[in-house]
Amino acid sequence: ICCELLIMDEQALLGLNPNADACYRQRALAYFEQLKESQDAWEVCAEALAKGIYSDDHVKFFCFQVLEHQIKYRHGALSALQQQLIRETLMKWLQSQLMNIHPEKPFIRNKAAQVLALTFVRDYLTLWPKFFFDILSLIGLNPHGVDIYLRTLMAIDAEVVDRDIQHSPEETRRNTLIKDSMREQCIPSLVESWFQILQAYQQSHSELTCQCLEVVGAYVSWIDLNLIANDRFVNVLLSHMSMEDLREEACDCLYEIVNKGMDPVDKTKLVESLCQVLQSAGFFNVEQEEDVDFLAKFSRLVNGMGQSLVLSWTKLSKVGDVKVAAETLRALEAKVPLLLQLLVHEDDDISANIVGFCYDYLHVLKQLPLLTDQQKANIEAIMLAVIKKLTYDDEYNFENEGEDEAMFVEYRKQLKMLLDRLAQVSPELLLESVQLLSCWQTAPFMEVEVAIRLLYMLGEALPASHGAHFSGDNAKVNTLQDMMRTLITSGVSEYQHSSVSLEFFETVVRYDKFFIVEPQHIASVLMAFLDHRGLRHASPKVRSRVAYLFSRFVKTLHKHMNAFIEDILSRIQDLLELAPPENGFPALLTSDDQLFMFETAGVLIVNAESPAERKQALMRSLLMPLTDAFRMLLAKLPEEADEERQTALADCLSHAVGFASRTSKAFSNKQTVKQCGCSEVYLDCLQIFLPALSCPVQRGSLRSAVRSFLHRMIICLEEEVLPFIPAASEHMLKDCEPKDLQEFIPLISQITAKFKGQVSPFLQQVFMPLVVAIFEVLGRPAEENDQTAALEKQMLRRSYFTFIQTVTGSGMNEVMANQGAENIERVLFTIIQGAVDFPDPIAQKTCFIILSKLVELWGGKDGLVGFPDFIYKHIVPACFMAPLKPTFDLSDAQTVLTLSECALTLKMIHLKRGAEFIHFLQHDYLPSLQVSPEITQELCQVLQQPDSKVVRNYMKVRTAPSVAYLFCLSAH
Repeated sequence: ICCELLIMDEQALLGLNPNADACYRQRALAYFEQLKESQDAWEVCAEALAKGIYSDDHVKFFCFQVLEHQIKYRHGALSALQQQLIRETLMKWLQSQLMNIHPEKPFIRNKAAQVLALTFVRDYLTLWPKFFFDILSLIGLNPHGVDIYLRTLMAIDAEVVDRDIQHSPEETRRNTLIKDSMREQCIPSLVESWFQILQAYQQSHSELTCQCLEVVGAYVSWIDLNLIANDRFVNVLLSHMSMEDLREEACDCLYEIVNKGMDPVDKTKLVESLCQVLQSAGFFNVEQEEDVDFLAKFSRLVNGMGQSLVLSWTKLSKVGDVKVAAETLRALEAKVPLLLQLLVHEDDDISANIVGFCYDYLHVLKQLPLLTDQQKANIEAIMLAVIKKLTYDDEYNFENEGEDEAMFVEYRKQLKMLLDRLAQVSPELLLESVQLLSCWQTAPFMEVEVAIRLLYMLGEALPASHGAHFSGDNAKVNTLQDMMRTLITSGVSEYQHSSVSLEFFETVVRYDKFFIVEPQHIASVLMAFLDHRGLRHASPKVRSRVAYLFSRFVKTLHKHMNAFIEDILSRIQDLLELAPPENGFPALLTSDDQLFMFETAGVLIVNAESPAERKQALMRSLLMPLTDAFRMLLAKLPEEADEERQTALADCLSHAVGFASRTSKAFSNKQTVKQCGCSEVYLDCLQIFLPALSCPVQRGSLRSAVRSFLHRMIICLEEEVLPFIPAASEHMLKDCEPKDLQEFIPLISQITAKFKGQVSPFLQQVFMPLVVAIFEVLGRPAEENDQTAALEKQMLRRSYFTFIQTVTGSGMNEVMANQGAENIERVLFTIIQGAVDFPDPIAQKTCFIILSKLVELWGGKDGLVGFPDFIYKHIVPACFMAPLKPTFDLSDAQTVLTLSECALTLKMIHLKRGAEFIHFLQHDYLPSLQVSPEITQELCQVLQQPDSKVVRNYMKVRTAPSVAYLFCLSAH
């Protein structure tokens, strides 16, 4: 085969080109599989690489892939000669690179480095201890060779060191041995090679120098730091800090050096010596530096140095080394002026990179018993910097937020963390710093927005239980009250910028309890919500958010709004109109926003201090436009032939039902509906909405909307809704899709659980039609790989079992008992099947709960005729067979719960059948499974224990070591 393949399948190789036809690509894939799996056919790829037979880049990459597969997955099966061949191939290929005028493409060099790294990992400890010496002696300082060497070192780091990559315990042990061996044998030589590369190429090959700096940064975390943190290495790194092409990578390298774990005293010395050198070289003069990319890296380096000093101080303080801890704190505080320069820098990336150090420094100050004047000044300076950096810039696009805007929002979250920490260190100073603008009319929007934003942020920064900011600490309460009073009376809500408008309403709602203390301001804020500043603002984004905020505001303060209720309802009337589908004009609010408006209207009506007749009239006037529109649109829908128009009409109808449903959220239960005289209003709605269930088109969305309304009405109207349920159920069971049934079952379960015996006749009537509909849908054929259909069926099956559980658990055994013997048997077999055959622990658990309940109801002497026979023939075997299934995975929490229910079912059988059950196990069932008498005896003793936990624990213990060991079902 080798001779034949030395020519290689040229037709297959054509398929390696990304632009090749599908048939060639398919052939290439098949050829790749052939070469991978053959014992020695892959050797042709080794030869092609060693001799440089192919010039096509895709063929070279292909050959490396074949080699990679052998090393990764078949290395142990290769002969010693074949393993030697791989090593020789790689060295010959590397040697050929030294003579090339042009280097290979980066993707080939990266793949070669990966294959070299994999070979190193497999062979270094045993077969190739001189891996690095062989490579270094071969490449010298040849730039092409050095490039491959550095890429290989990074690939080795990824395989052996990188903590982000998951390794098995065996791989972790191997990697530790490799690192230990490298430290002993070759790390000094590697470090020397890096130094030579940095010196040789810093002027001529910036790319190689940057690669080398990346290698140093990667390896410094686990090698002897003294090999790197010495005068000659640091001087080279500092010289690179002054070279435009190298300075960013040099910064990253120094960051990794500073981040290395070490003794706190040594760490402080290292950071201090590095800082002195950087300061002497002028790097601390941040304002003179124009290269923002470099400054972002430098800021990260300073952040690393600062956090290292904080960590050293923390460790030294813990061990009580007061003198050295104080020196470390002085060193730390000496960096604060630099921290402030970077924090306040106009470039947000530079500022964001220093936030970690700033946060940790504030945490240090929080732990100090007393603050010096300088420390207080530092806190104030940080606060001013945070306030400045929270401010939007002119270029922020509020109406069409893109990536830059998203990044600023994330950056603001980091600043908020600093503000929270500042509040912990000095709450008084924070309260003093938040000043609302008195001359907002002439101030730019960003200053006005940030002033209100800071007041908003105080709500989270200053602790208050359940938002009670206006009780307790007098100083804080008075200051916050003054601020809120200023915010509302200043007229700033008139400011014509969406960011200011949003911040105003967000802040008003955050501090809604202020209006309980000073209710005289409610009227003016309500007007702001209702006019051009809020719900009628020019910006859709503001209108949408204000609809939600208005809902929250009213829910908190409705008791104080009695005087304004009818005025509010009149002012929002046009916002409660159902947007007709044929209207080409965009509505002020979206349908989602209108949901909040209808809920708000409902809350206002229900909580008004008016008589029930007036509340009923208001609720009717709120809902009647919806029901009138619903009637008209429903009549149009079946006549509409165009599918898009059909969908638009159905959406409109669904919105009408959804809005009516949302108003009912204002009621807590049937009592409040009756007290408000609104039962009749909702019953009228129900009669108008129910005909939608028989609409021949757009069934899915209409059924879903009416079903949701029924759910709400069961809560609000209770038994008054019952006369409507049979007809509604009949319509919903016609021509069902899996999703329809899945959503219908919770409705029936809700009715069953709530009304129990009251609905028994109805349930007896609907039970089998529902079961038949479910199994008709479950029996429909589906594509083998259709995951969506499989999931829909699984969810439907779960819903079905949950329904049976609700029926049996609600004490209505007559519902099933009156279905006739044949139907009962059919249902029982579906439960047995669910308990044993389907690998779905959630459904299995439910099935065992049902079986246990049925045994309790029907398993005694006066139970259902023939049921004891069913117990012994089917339920007992199910309890043993389910845990024996290979899919019964005890590492899964749901499966463990299933096992517990299985044990409880056995316990219930013993409770109902007593000695007869034990006799059956001892003399019939367990012997038929060839279980030893000892294990049979052990199990029967456990089942006779009064505490059900004993059975449960026994099954866990018996099943845990291995599924097949359950109850030690071992043959003689």
